[in-house]
Amino acid sequence: METREAMAHPDGRLRCPWCGTDPLYVAYHDTEWGVPERDSRALFEKLLLDGFQAGLAWITILRKRDNFRRAFDGFEPERIARYDAAKVEALMQDASIVRNRAKIEGAVLSARAYLDLEEKGISFSDLMWEAVGGAPLVNHPRHLSQVPAQTPASLTLSKRLKGLGFKFCGPTIVYAAMQACGLVDDHLADCHCAHAG
Repeated sequence: METREAMAHPDGRLRCPWCGTDPLYVAYHDTEWGVPERDSRALFEKLLLDGFQAGLAWITILRKRDNFRRAFDGFEPERIARYDAAKVEALMQDASIVRNRAKIEGAVLSARAYLDLEEKGISFSDLMWEAVGGAPLVNHPRHLSQVPAQTPASLTLSKRLKGLGFKFCGPTIVYAAMQACGLVDDHLADCHCAHAG
């Protein structure tokens, strides 16, 4: 039976149970998930990857992340925004990533929206962090059942992103990105990575 409380690991630490014991997943949990990220490009990458995750397990994307970074030119919006039909077709032939035409084309449109935002003098980081008032929201849930799939803040941010032309940014995808990038800290209260707050 799957545990929904913090899980003890061989190293003696308690961790959120969703990372299991896969070394790659544990390292991601310990060093990335929930750590506040302020870099616009890194936030953009995470939002796109969460969009590619839709319908899949995050570990699937995590295992392919380096391939995605190679295929998508390091997730540099300036480069992705220039992708043409031939580049989209090349990506559709790349078995090392998730080949979904709508998501690939959505990434191109999102990159263009990102650049439009910058032209207006708004940083993507500021836009994202504005959703939580500029500082991480620390929740300290005790069980996974207390962790929502979306929140009013993710719904508001999702609507704003969609209005600006971003794709694959529904409130659940946006909340996953908010969790991953430390806009919210949803590490279980007993997890060794939970932050004070």
